[in-house]
Amino acid sequence: MSRRYLAAVIVCGMAAAAFAADPFELTGVPPGVKPLPIKLPGDFPAPARIEGQPVETRPPELATDTAAFPGQTRAPYHATAPYAVTTVADKLLSPWCLAFLPDGRILVTQRAGTLVIVDARGAISEPLKNLPPVRANGVGGLLDVALDRSFATNRRIFFSFSEELADDKTDIAIASATLDANAGALNGVKVIFRAAPVLPRTLAGNQGGKLVVAPDGSIFATIGDRSRSPPWEVAQRLDTHLGKIIHITADGAPAPGNPFIGKAGALPEIWSIGHRNALGLAFAPDGQLWEQENGPRGGDELNLIKPGKNYGWPLVTHGIDYPGGEIAGGATAKDGLEQPRYFWDPVIAPAGLAFYTGNLFPEWRGSAFVGALRGKLLDRVAVAGDKIVNEEPMLFDLESRVRDVKVGPDGAVYVVTDDGKLLKLTPK
Repeated sequence: MSRRYLAAVIVCGMAAAAFAADPFELTGVPPGVKPLPIKLPGDFPAPARIEGQPVETRPPELATDTAAFPGQTRAPYHATAPYAVTTVADKLLSPWCLAFLPDGRILVTQRAGTLVIVDARGAISEPLKNLPPVRANGVGGLLDVALDRSFATNRRIFFSFSEELADDKTDIAIASATLDANAGALNGVKVIFRAAPVLPRTLAGNQGGKLVVAPDGSIFATIGDRSRSPPWEVAQRLDTHLGKIIHITADGAPAPGNPFIGKAGALPEIWSIGHRNALGLAFAPDGQLWEQENGPRGGDELNLIKPGKNYGWPLVTHGIDYPGGEIAGGATAKDGLEQPRYFWDPVIAPAGLAFYTGNLFPEWRGSAFVGALRGKLLDRVAVAGDKIVNEEPMLFDLESRVRDVKVGPDGAVYVVTDDGKLLKLTPK
């Protein structure tokens, strides 16, 4: 193990009192060693809204940063349709993600480990019974929820969470269950996937945990690298799920055709590598899989995901480390590493990703919506093929951290915010 790698592990708060042959065999955290605090300079200003001009006007965090191709960042502002905002509910407890039931009710995960149902009137159910133990620590907790493609007949859902384990350790797990909404319970809860390796609970950063169910019923999921500062290189290793997008069947087995099946030392569930903390995953109307992920200080990314590809973290990034130093010598591109189709620098801290497929807003067809935590807004980006052609920040006047976004069966856009609100966007 290199000194640089060991130093990264120590500063992340993961240094062991003793290492076994495998560097993931961690036996403790030295007294007094804490992760570096995440501090970003200054307040986030209101976005510029001048037709045809970039929304972002601040200098990039990485002073030497340049786009790899035209339109990769700072797309022009374009105003589309006026919209009205309705508060459906305002007493959710740290809502994290949402999913629509066929009858229009909404499943909402709450970070502390509760899953609730919100009806059209905004009534919030009691927490559903029978969830497994969840470790709510840092940004870990109950993460995402998604419906089986055959939910109408089998009532099966999937959810991801930071699993509470023995010896004060956690992992990122995916479970399936049968929803009995009338009884307010989940039945037959079964963990179908656990990310390797299991690590101390002190690694509470960069959980990922986003889920999307493919048309064939298989599941794609994001697994964060669980680091803070400085970055460590697990996202480049094929013997760990950290920093990866995985692809599994509904029963948790590696999906047939995964690109690393049969490769020596590689975990067969891996679909793509080199990710930091992906908090958005969605299929576009043309069937292509997109992901957005949080960069460090600068360099939030929107990626078009292809099997077997390497998305670069932490070998390249359009950002800097939290204390202010360069990462990988300031490299933003290298041969063999994928470039984001779009990036934000400085960061908006994206959370949630949804492509508009409804009929209420014809002007929004062909657009993706990205929530923003630090930016405290909902960002609409127009997608043409694999390019972003314009951008439109929304909801910034509410000054709420947008945690997730989905398009409802009614064609409205729904978001949940960190201050406990479920909001609905409809034509004004």
